[in-house]
Amino acid sequence: MYSWDTDTTDWRGERKYAYAPAAAARMEGDVARATAAGPRSYDAKGGPNERVIDPSKHVESKSTNPIIVAVDVTGSMARWPFEIFDRLPLLYTTLAQYREDAEILFAAIGDAGVDRWPLQVTSFASGYDLEQQLGAIFGEGGGGDAPESYGLFAHWVENHVKVPQAEKPFLIVFGDITMHEQIPAEQVGRLLKDPSGQDLDAIATWKRLSQRWNTWFLRRPGGAPGDMVDQQWGQAIGADHVFHIDDEQRAVDYAMGLIAQAWGHFGDFQDSMLARQSHDKAREVSTRLSTLGPHKLSCPGCGGPIPPEARGRVACKFCGTTVQV
Repeated sequence: MYSWDTDTTDWRGERKYAYAPAAAARMEGDVARATAAGPRSYDAKGGPNERVIDPSKHVESKSTNPIIVAVDVTGSMARWPFEIFDRLPLLYTTLAQYREDAEILFAAIGDAGVDRWPLQVTSFASGYDLEQQLGAIFGEGGGGDAPESYGLFAHWVENHVKVPQAEKPFLIVFGDITMHEQIPAEQVGRLLKDPSGQDLDAIATWKRLSQRWNTWFLRRPGGAPGDMVDQQWGQAIGADHVFHIDDEQRAVDYAMGLIAQAWGHFGDFQDSMLARQSHDKAREVSTRLSTLGPHKLSCPGCGGPIPPEARGRVACKFCGTTVQV
């Protein structure tokens, strides 16, 4: 459905949407490369491109707005990379029109105790270069029942990623289960090639990481609020940064909305949602996201959230009611 083209006439929502002129002009090169490459695909393969996803590498972004998107690819989560890949142009082109220097790094998380490729990481990239990066990841679909190696990934970010120009960049993890509380020294040495004389504390690693990164755990549908998964992740990154997704088809929308909200472009995100989704779905996602941000006002007509960046007399995106902000 989504391509690198800025033409939105085939979007299925009830409104029209156009990218900001400056952003559309910058994307012309990506459109040309995408057209030359032909239709987008995420073909089945026997494994990842190991030259690209090697977790022993060190990466750096000079962007002031780098973003890490990590996905648990074990078991029932295995199709999430496909869902994200399908929406990759939408994810990048939406965020890049808010912050021109936005760059994204993708990671796939498994279980280092049983999987062949338990941690796959790309490098930071922007525009059409993201196609090759994400295309190198393989949805292994392995893992044990629970827990998984989220801690190993956190250690990689803490020790292998440099973002010297960023103030507090976003790190978003899509998952559905607990983490191993210890990061075995053997796994750190074998997979990351880092010297470690003893096992490491995964919870403590996430706590440190969350001081540097704006970290979120977006939890796949399933499980009860406040259960063991929520408790452990709440301890690791803060309970207010653990968010249950009620519709996994909207996973990328929730990630984009979180960032758009923080960057002061929630109103534009609402416009985009209304052009892509049904009115009810757009309001539902927008309303749920508003509980996580600085929203102070809801529409008296329909209850939909008024963008926190709105000023003066504004019309509700969902019902048109005029509201004084």
